[in-house]
Amino acid sequence: MPARAGTASDIDVVVVGAGVAGLSAAGALRGRGLSVQVLEAGARMGGRARTECPAVLGGVAFDHGAQWLHSVDSNPLVPLAERAQEVVRADRRFEDRLQIVGGPDAAVVYRTAEAAWHEAVTHKLVGPDLSLADAAESVAHDPWTLTIEAWEGAIIAAADADLLSLRDWAANALQGDNCVAPGGLGAMLVRLLGGPAGVVSLNEAVSKVALGRDGVTIRSTRGDMRAGAAIVTVSTGVLRAGHISFAPGLPADTVDALDGLPMGLLTKVAIPACGDDRLGFAADAELFSRLGTRGAPFMPMMMWPDGHGCSVGFIGGRAAWALADTPREAAAFMRDELVRLLGSASRRVFSAGASLVTGWGADPLFLGAYAYARPGYADARAALGQPVWDGRLVFAGEACALEGRAGTVAGAYESGLAAAALVAEGFLRRGKSV
Repeated sequence: MPARAGTASDIDVVVVGAGVAGLSAAGALRGRGLSVQVLEAGARMGGRARTECPAVLGGVAFDHGAQWLHSVDSNPLVPLAERAQEVVRADRRFEDRLQIVGGPDAAVVYRTAEAAWHEAVTHKLVGPDLSLADAAESVAHDPWTLTIEAWEGAIIAAADADLLSLRDWAANALQGDNCVAPGGLGAMLVRLLGGPAGVVSLNEAVSKVALGRDGVTIRSTRGDMRAGAAIVTVSTGVLRAGHISFAPGLPADTVDALDGLPMGLLTKVAIPACGDDRLGFAADAELFSRLGTRGAPFMPMMMWPDGHGCSVGFIGGRAAWALADTPREAAAFMRDELVRLLGSASRRVFSAGASLVTGWGADPLFLGAYAYARPGYADARAALGQPVWDGRLVFAGEACALEGRAGTVAGAYESGLAAAALVAEGFLRRGKSV
């Protein structure tokens, strides 16, 4: 372990957070010959990429957070996994899995409305940045608009459409096919990025980062550590809550960027089935129905994911925050939705009281699922990723991701690499060989 309180340290960089961004940054810095220590407040690596094999789901792999490798043709984690001989496979296209409850023509009507909605909001990109909901004003009369807004906002972006920047949404719209890791994406990413023993120190929460004459001092639960620079990869929720202080205070541009990037919330609810009845649905079928009231909870559900005997529901935005501290209510809501969509037969199939509800909103180490940009803050991600303190401090993570990868593990990975490059440039500028 590096030297502590008051002694000289030969650590070049301290990375705060052992999620995907922190692990990728640490690996890149080690590859440049710099010494690195990663400090993680939690008891595990991976951050919001977390795989569990819970007994309530029969021990099958379940990803609490990140679940897909999006845009497979350009995703840098796909070839990285393949080189490491990790198993990844193409996921079924969403269009092939979608089954909208509401009659035989519901899916066709939805697709027509969806195309008109996309045309309407894209047309608004030529003007000032609006909320995603305001951008769809010309199709507000369509009975499917609220459903599309809930899907694109609360589910995909983890925040309701009236809170989302149109420009940021458009810049980060998911494109192309996806891959999945059958054994769990979180587990695979930790294997790929975890690095050698000793680089990551777990259960070590950082409370302060201070600039000194020759570097930075990082205060954690185990004392102070001195380093040449720091990369901070915790969520914007943790940063906005002030759980880590900075001395001197952060520049106004950085504070403004943080203000524009609050955390959204997407909660998963998994309920196991009793017996072998699959209610006539194939594996991975995606179900939802038309949303009739603005602001009403919207929960798409995946039936029998990867062929397993459970249903997984997704609820996001305000509705997810309202249930963040009450997982039993979240599970009860999903059971009610199953009955509403599938009828009384679902009571028999999903009669067991057991369930699994993810808890990103209530977890003090994250305080949300991933960051979204408020209207007018479409440039905040780039601003947050700019180095401060002459390159001694850099922020990284999915909130800083560019190139259409915000809110994804690929974005977190690339952001970590970018932060490592900025820190290395700072060392070179100050005369240290790397």
